[in-house]
Amino acid sequence: MNDNQKLWFALEITADSKASEAIEFAFNELDSLGTEINTLGKAKSETVCIVGYFNEKPSGETVQNQSNAALRIYGFSSAAIKKTEWRAIENKDWLAEWKKHWKATETGKFIVAPSWENVENTDKIIIRIEPNMAFGTGTHETTRLCLHAIGEIYQSDMSFLDVGTGTGILAIAAAKLKSNLAEKSLTLNSQPQNLNLLSACDIDVKSVEIAVENAELNGVDDIEFYVGSIDEDTPQFDFLCANLTADVIVPLLPLLVAKSKRMLLLSGILQQQKDWVLEELSSKFKVQISNLKIETDGEWISILIKK
Repeated sequence: MNDNQKLWFALEITADSKASEAIEFAFNELDSLGTEINTLGKAKSETVCIVGYFNEKPSGETVQNQSNAALRIYGFSSAAIKKTEWRAIENKDWLAEWKKHWKATETGKFIVAPSWENVENTDKIIIRIEPNMAFGTGTHETTRLCLHAIGEIYQSDMSFLDVGTGTGILAIAAAKLKSNLAEKSLTLNSQPQNLNLLSACDIDVKSVEIAVENAELNGVDDIEFYVGSIDEDTPQFDFLCANLTADVIVPLLPLLVAKSKRMLLLSGILQQQKDWVLEELSSKFKVQISNLKIETDGEWISILIKK
């Protein structure tokens, strides 16, 4: 939106309260500029109104298809949606209002903070994010699961690929951790470290643009961002991360397994989808349970495969 735009478009979806996260996910996939949920005075068993803000209206068919897909991923039927309504709202600085509610999030070795928030002196690695229209602010459970694993497992001698990078947060985390570890190694050994390839991709052009901007915001210039996905021509990476959704991950497993040399981190998987993904890994790729580490955060899990 530019400064001269007079109207925003708000899509209000009234749905079962338990399905609110699924609707937020659908809004993200529809490239909404932000969302909010009205839960004031609502019991958990009642419906809530989830609002997504847009510069332009997606078609009704696109909204329906994306909403139904998101509901399926989260284990709900289309009946969870009770009402859908568009309304136009006058131009106001809604982003400033939204910024009031997004605060810095600490996960393991990292603090993910919005670009506008001051962070007090800390030993944590600070990642600054300007989310705009891409997924990944550090507050979602799947992002936290991946950040925690990267902080615990990633080493400075590992090449790294983030498939479906969104705001670039995970690739930026790896780059800043690599720099941090390299500095410590230089201090201890007085020998420069071999900086291996850091790469990140997304099929959404706008997401890649935002990821590049966020990398610049963090002073990170050693990540290769590109529009696209993993394919047969993708080289192997020591650490490969795919924070997607289970229905996207499973068809990609042959490539994800083949292109990860030492570590494969999967997230965006709901707990009820765990057995499905594990069965695919064990039956088709002979991955041993002993080589897996599963972490849980809320309704979500991550699976770390050590090769």
